[in-house]
Amino acid sequence: MTTANKITLVRVFLIPVFLVLCLWEFPFHNLAAAAVFAIASVTDFIDGYIARKYNQVTTLGKFVDPLADKLLVISAFLIFTAGGIMHPVFTFIIVGRELVITSLRILAMGEGVVMAAGLSGKIKTFTQMIIILLVLLLSDLLPLAAPNAELSWVFTVLSALAAAVTLWSGIDYLWRSRALIMRSK
Repeated sequence: MTTANKITLVRVFLIPVFLVLCLWEFPFHNLAAAAVFAIASVTDFIDGYIARKYNQVTTLGKFVDPLADKLLVISAFLIFTAGGIMHPVFTFIIVGRELVITSLRILAMGEGVVMAAGLSGKIKTFTQMIIILLVLLLSDLLPLAAPNAELSWVFTVLSALAAAVTLWSGIDYLWRSRALIMRSK
């Protein structure tokens, strides 16, 4: 197993740790969750860098790396939705985009086409990760920022931004893949 794949698997194993820290309420549990999320997020950039630089791109990595990213981000947004921090419509947009683009990638693989991550996808991932970290940090550092409190509008704005960037990225991927979609009818 390559170094890049090992780093990806570390991210996969950090997801349940992140979830437990989000759900197990103790003082500053969201700060602990933010630290784990930050480490997991950094591994996303490290494993990709190592895979490209040292020619460690593998079929396993092509499958597990994006899956780990999606599981990490979607788990955070589902936790936020369950906690009343994020409106379900925003979560639906984010999860829906991930399902549609993942399906598109599978379609492309069936056609022998590799769909590389586009700039909009990279911006989406970076934006989502920053927003998740901000929500976790604000949740512990600003007690007033709890749902239904005076600063809950901040969470609404951050959630809307995450959904908007995600939607834009999904539309961009669909537009760039229109020839593949039309060919597959």
